[in-house]
Amino acid sequence: MQTMADDTDQQFMRRALELAAHAATQGEVPVGAVVVHAGQIVGEGWNRPIGSHDATSHAETEAIRAACRTLGNYRIPDTALYVTLEPCVMCAGAIMHARIARVVFGAADPKTGACGSAANLFANDKLNHHTSVLGGVLAEESAALLKSFFAARR
Repeated sequence: MQTMADDTDQQFMRRALELAAHAATQGEVPVGAVVVHAGQIVGEGWNRPIGSHDATSHAETEAIRAACRTLGNYRIPDTALYVTLEPCVMCAGAIMHARIARVVFGAADPKTGACGSAANLFANDKLNHHTSVLGGVLAEESAALLKSFFAARR
């Protein structure tokens, strides 16, 4: 199991950060995500629940939906999801159902994070799919986007 980010992880996280910044320009909480298969981005997404009037339109679900369409399957094993904020319980469930092999996230989410902060669904041996998780990749940049977004709203 990988415990440190490499240059490839940082490259894909930088693209997720670009998507997060785009979300902020749309008035959405700045979270971005990409799904990677065989070294190529096959799905991208950013938070859209406000604009889409859909509570499930998190960056992760948007990227997973796009990747499933690109790859022509609702199961997308051998993929990695890069997301700027630790996935919530809903997104962790979608990741498991899609059979994503690896999650790489930026900032931890102490209130709703499901990869070790508030809960750790991926460590639950009762669940049938296990995804490897690496957190903290470009965490400072990810957290800074969120902090500046919420500071501007206060």
